[in-house]
Amino acid sequence: MKFVPLLLSNFKRHKLRTLLTVLSIMVAFILFGYLAAIRKSFQMGVSVAGQDRLIVRHKVSLIQLLPESYEAQIEKISGIDDATHATWFGGIYQEPKNFFGQMAVKPEEFLDMYPEFVMPPEQKQAWLATRTGAIVGRTTANRFGFKVGQKIPIQATFWRPKSGGNTWTFDLAGIYDASKETDTSNFFFRYDYFDENKQTARGMVGWYYIKVKDPKNAEDIARQVDLLFENSPSETKTETEGAFVKAFADQLGNIGAIIRAILSAVFFTIL
Repeated sequence: MKFVPLLLSNFKRHKLRTLLTVLSIMVAFILFGYLAAIRKSFQMGVSVAGQDRLIVRHKVSLIQLLPESYEAQIEKISGIDDATHATWFGGIYQEPKNFFGQMAVKPEEFLDMYPEFVMPPEQKQAWLATRTGAIVGRTTANRFGFKVGQKIPIQATFWRPKSGGNTWTFDLAGIYDASKETDTSNFFFRYDYFDENKQTARGMVGWYYIKVKDPKNAEDIARQVDLLFENSPSETKTETEGAFVKAFADQLGNIGAIIRAILSAVFFTIL
């Protein structure tokens, strides 16, 4: 303890240097906190992905579409409890920085596939009864102040409506909740309305969700699905939901490597 006064007096020798050093350390740890949170958000969907769910996508790329008719063929495979599909929309709400995922799904089948998404029964019935209806997760609803019954305009970046223009308007039928570890930022709307009103690719979907009866047989079932569509115009790649979510996030780059590189540079600079 006798050297503490000496240490403090040394800090006072060059106050500007001491201040800049303290600030750089604070910035480094704040940056670390933010980047760690970002990384966690990308990994969250992977960590809670259903063990009994598989994803069937196009063998070439996530952006390649699959025929809607595949659903009936997939459901005939032994060991599969149910199958349904989803299609990425990728529109813009007000301005590009207001990003959240938007997907066209079959409402009843989708909610059966994801029982962890919960909402009041009357909101579920409203979604099933409203052709232009949509639901949104609590995170995004709180972010933008969305209320049930509100009309949500979303500008298309690719899927333009055949009526002209580039704006799709949805009626918010419900707001869903889930556990803390489950992503509640997405926006889901009805595939039948979407398919009827889009200009191109009628009868095509983005990917399929599969619920297997026994997770132990998931690998064998994945192989059977891919064999079923082998040598077809739209071959498939079936993988676990966790692998699919990770691949989706990796389209933005290797988040972990980017964060490590930034933090390494920051701490090296401090030293």
